[in-house]
Amino acid sequence: MKCENQMTLEFPSKSVNEAFARSAVACFAAQLDPTLEELGDIKTAVSEAVTNCIVHGYPDSIGKITIRCRIMENQTLDIVIRDKGCGIADVAQARTPMFTTGGEERSGMGFTIMESFMHELKVTSQPGRGTTVHMKRRIMKRGGKA
Repeated sequence: MKCENQMTLEFPSKSVNEAFARSAVACFAAQLDPTLEELGDIKTAVSEAVTNCIVHGYPDSIGKITIRCRIMENQTLDIVIRDKGCGIADVAQARTPMFTTGGEERSGMGFTIMESFMHELKVTSQPGRGTTVHMKRRIMKRGGKA
């Protein structure tokens, strides 16, 4: 698939940057003319992924989070969110609804929410090396055509 536009962000894993990240991705996605519902879905998925980096990737330190967004042909938004934190030992278990390593205040629904709001979700991770969340969302063209 051909890339038509792209941007990359890099920021510290501080909770104050979660809102910045989701707003920046939403502003970039705006060029696809998404509906408010599509934009809300994208913002929610990005928020969940970035929060996972902050809470789980760097639980006891501040590290780096990188977001790469690309506009691909066929109105597809391609988002990659990566940390170089502690990683996930068992990705399949981590993707199970209600599973969390973040304590009782965490719902364990982050990956489930991302998956429900995006058309594709792939999670790769290596313990001690970090986690990558790759999401794709097709944006409907006005008039109902994808």
